[in-house]
Amino acid sequence: MTRLAPVPYAEWDQDAIFPMTGGRTVPHANSISFLLNHPELTKAFLTLSTHLAAKSTLPAKLRELAILRIAWRRRCRYEWAQHVAGARRKGATEEEIAAVRAGADTLLNRAVDELDRDSRLSDATYAALTEQEGLDDRQMMDLVFTVGGYGTLAMAFNTFEVELEDGLDDEGFDEAHPR
Repeated sequence: MTRLAPVPYAEWDQDAIFPMTGGRTVPHANSISFLLNHPELTKAFLTLSTHLAAKSTLPAKLRELAILRIAWRRRCRYEWAQHVAGARRKGATEEEIAAVRAGADTLLNRAVDELDRDSRLSDATYAALTEQEGLDDRQMMDLVFTVGGYGTLAMAFNTFEVELEDGLDDEGFDEAHPR
């Protein structure tokens, strides 16, 4: 049971979700039903969230793996379930997803872990991301804001106990949890 009652779909504030929908009709999502308990916050957050999800300069696979890593670190079942299939659609392999879960020493895991733990990237990790991955300034900014934005969502989803939608698979979430 969630800590905040979800706003019924028929009562969704279309102005608050406009940054995400652009006026299109969207299906019900527990994340939006939860957020709409605070329409002003929803509108502001969805402006950032829409950029991170749809307009980010990061390569899509890298973005999805970063989201999975912060979801895993924050133990956010909802965020994990929302993004594991998306990571596959963007080209992530089973091995890459397993490496996220295992906390393998990959450059991306190291970057997300540093941001989450230290609130910054080390000089070595920053240099590796720009030199080895070829990330430019905007991509570096998008990476930092992706980890921070989805980290904030993870805290909110966990705190307010947002439930998975029926049929949504949280595959692999209950595996051992090394950080």
